[in-house]
Amino acid sequence: MSLLEALNWRYAVKKMNGQPVEQEKVDKIIAAAHLAPTSSGLQPFKVIVITDQELKEKIAPIAFNQSQIIDSSHLLVFAAFEDYTEEGIDAFFSYMNAERGLPDSATDAYKAQLKGMILGRPAEENFNHAARQAYIGFGMALAEAALLKVDSTPMEGFNAPALDELLGLNKQGLKSVTLLPLGYRDEANDWLVNLKKVRRPLGEFLIERK
Repeated sequence: MSLLEALNWRYAVKKMNGQPVEQEKVDKIIAAAHLAPTSSGLQPFKVIVITDQELKEKIAPIAFNQSQIIDSSHLLVFAAFEDYTEEGIDAFFSYMNAERGLPDSATDAYKAQLKGMILGRPAEENFNHAARQAYIGFGMALAEAALLKVDSTPMEGFNAPALDELLGLNKQGLKSVTLLPLGYRDEANDWLVNLKKVRRPLGEFLIERK
């Protein structure tokens, strides 16, 4: 199945059947998020994987009691860094250089330029930047899930501060950005399953400059 075929197959599932998703597939979905491109390769977000049913039940009211939270096999929480730090940037470049067999000094000039751009910005601006990077990984995970015929529901409808408190994300310098429940559709009880996928006409979506 091509990516376009997979994207035509997928939809935002409204009712899941509670069946577990094979761990091999979950691993591939997480790998897709992990391999996603990010600005300067900094990967300023983390993915929290939740399978504990009691925890999912605590999250449900925070997410306006959307049933997919409880009925999902795995709940992925995408959380972005609250801010960039000099220590975090240094640690990333040290790790990258070590992995590539390069001396730390190999990236000194670029690292200094990057710090000059990022560290002087307000924390809110840096969080918004990090959140956009998280969405790239989120999109990759969603697409890989579709290729594997694993259903998902992209969710922004939740109380982020309450979720951060519940998961202790604020103690880790993280803020939740979006949720991705993974599972399988309940075809008998999902009102959306048989409705046609509708997008704006391509002519209204696309702007060409020739």
